[in-house]
Amino acid sequence: MSSHAPPEWENPVRRTLREGRPVVGITVTTPSIEIAARAAALGFDFLWIEMEHAPITLESLRAMVLACRGLPAVPFARVPVNELWTAKRVLDMGVHGVIFPFTSTPELARQAVAACRYPPHGRRGCGPSLAMLSWPEPDRYHDSADENIMVVAVIEERQAIQNIEAIAAVEGIDVLFIGTADLSFSLGLRGRQDDPLHADAVASVLDAARRHGKIAGRPARDAAEINRFIQQGFLFFQATNELNLLADGARQLLAPLGKYLAPGQRRTIYG
Repeated sequence: MSSHAPPEWENPVRRTLREGRPVVGITVTTPSIEIAARAAALGFDFLWIEMEHAPITLESLRAMVLACRGLPAVPFARVPVNELWTAKRVLDMGVHGVIFPFTSTPELARQAVAACRYPPHGRRGCGPSLAMLSWPEPDRYHDSADENIMVVAVIEERQAIQNIEAIAAVEGIDVLFIGTADLSFSLGLRGRQDDPLHADAVASVLDAARRHGKIAGRPARDAAEINRFIQQGFLFFQATNELNLLADGARQLLAPLGKYLAPGQRRTIYG
């Protein structure tokens, strides 16, 4: 028997990024343990469990975390607001990363980091009994969580672009993720992302991430976009949600059957 202690566990998303390889997460908007478990086994690196724009409750999140325990993709949660208590609650459910929306000042960036670390390094409260039940290293949960929980700061306001150097400099922020749609609205573009103003804002985030050793992330619709964004320097991607993938699958199945429809009939796939 070897006398060497087994290697300590490392968040697989953190490890992949450390090795310079991209990670892709599927967005999960439905409070379903079946969808969570299936999504975690499809080849994605992580689940982006959406608690800001979807009806996923804390109880649903806990069940979803348990459902994907031991599966390849690890659970991240986007909390509805950047606050200590919102992060505390999802962390105690066992997530491996917290995504903080509207992180538009260095103060909010520091608050996000503090929410994910135990004292003396942060302000996370100690109550991880549920998290320990689904964590790969329950016997050293506090240290392991401090080492492995990932902090994703969402940059999605004009104010965040103005403060990007100070935000990117905050120690403990792992990913600067550009919320491209909200950023467009904040810039007065009403969702348009093909304007030079939007392109310049995105470039400023990417440049700041490079200077400060942070990972840059953004949404991506398909493999072609992911490949193009990787060439630009992005490595952390939010893919589409499970409902859109369902619609895509339905189109692939039904489109070839159109020749059997009577004239004037059509199959409509919404979404």
